[in-house]
Amino acid sequence: MRAITIEQPGGPEALRWTEVPDPVPAHDEVLIEVRAAGVNRADLLQRQGHYPPPAGAPPYPGMEVSGRIVQVGPGSHPWEVGQDVCALISGGGYAELAVAPVGQLLPVPRNTTVEDAAALPEVAATVFSNIVDVAGIRPGETLLVHGGGSGIGTFAVQLGKALGAHVVTTARQGKHEALTRLGADRVIDYTVEDFSATVKADVILDIIGGAYLAGNVKALNEGGRLVVIGMQGGRKAELDLGALLAKRGSVFATALRSRSLAQKASIIRGVREEVWPLIDEGLIGPVVHSRVPMPDAAEAHRLMESSEHFGKIILTRP
Repeated sequence: MRAITIEQPGGPEALRWTEVPDPVPAHDEVLIEVRAAGVNRADLLQRQGHYPPPAGAPPYPGMEVSGRIVQVGPGSHPWEVGQDVCALISGGGYAELAVAPVGQLLPVPRNTTVEDAAALPEVAATVFSNIVDVAGIRPGETLLVHGGGSGIGTFAVQLGKALGAHVVTTARQGKHEALTRLGADRVIDYTVEDFSATVKADVILDIIGGAYLAGNVKALNEGGRLVVIGMQGGRKAELDLGALLAKRGSVFATALRSRSLAQKASIIRGVREEVWPLIDEGLIGPVVHSRVPMPDAAEAHRLMESSEHFGKIILTRP
């Protein structure tokens, strides 16, 4: 098969469309003929040499795919050859074939194409596990989503609204109208306004990290929960424990890729039970900014690095 390989850590030009050995599904795994793969910030970090795949995962980037099952490994499960699926994987999605554990498979939702379904597994699992499982968002609470125009952000705005939250998000001015259409009750232009001066949130989903830590703590309501899932603004910052204690606040830091198979399977079960019906009903859905041919993955990475996109970038098979 062909896959996008990383010639050596570096810029987008390091990505190459290359002949590599076909993967073989092991026990409780299936082989997927990839139709599309989602592009994530973690892929950019892997390309740069900062985020190696977990032990045993393919060396190629790509943590979510969609396509058709073409081979089933040994084991007892309901998945069969010929089914269209999307999947959360640990790596190897930028390829013609990819292996996925059966516990991380999802059916393609109704009213979603197989291609666009590649935009769902990573964001759905990340957002659901953090704002529902970790933070326990409740109807009527205020959810603050940083990076509203990202793949994570556009999905979090939709899911938060569907769960009955009051949703506030931060984004550049050019993305405000689209975020309002997705359900955001308020959009803040972070380039000119200090969100911490005007927002009080019960749950904050943060992809920025260090640069926003103090502001996030300031913005928390009493009993508020801050969940940090990214470090685009740095990995270190000073935490005012007095301010956090005064609010009885909580700070969580989570990652999805490094979790165990059992933990990921549990998250995917929750997504299928609680999120997939909302997608099937058309209440929320994938937001796809662009579809880039897989051999041109370098262009997709350049687009993501520019932060000019709104929603997900997906790679499609030629």
